Amino acid sequence: MLQARDWYSDGSLYVVDLPLACCALETQSAAHGRPVVDTAVIPEGAPVVLTLSGTITTPVLPAIEEVAAQLPSPTVVAFGSCACAGGPYWDSYPVVKGTEHLMPVDYFIAGCPPPPEALDEVFEKVRRG
Repeated sequence: MLQARDWYSDGSLYVVDLPLACCALETQSAAHGRPVVDTAVIPEGAPVVLTLSGTITTPVLPAIEEVAAQLPSPTVVAFGSCACAGGPYWDSYPVVKGTEHLMPVDYFIAGCPPPPEALDEVFEKVRRG
């Protein structure tokens, strides 16, 4: 069962976070207390954001692709320097050099780690359309 957060508790934006490494602490901090829903109940046409936070490695690619395939046209956010460009591990053979090598990315939030408030800024932009 894939879950999302109803970010504003009103159905105006749903967020699926794939917490892959240390930046996950920041995304989970930002998500704390927000209602969790099964993605199967998200209304058709509702805005959905897929956030990848942390180091992306080739062994986890099938799981990431499976999650992405379950979401209807998500807005993709790469959160943190690892998700944006491979971070300090960019030259390690299993590390993917950024989310854009997997799928189109709509927003990059750089930093190691970026502040949780940066997510709110991007999510508000997505929410407003």
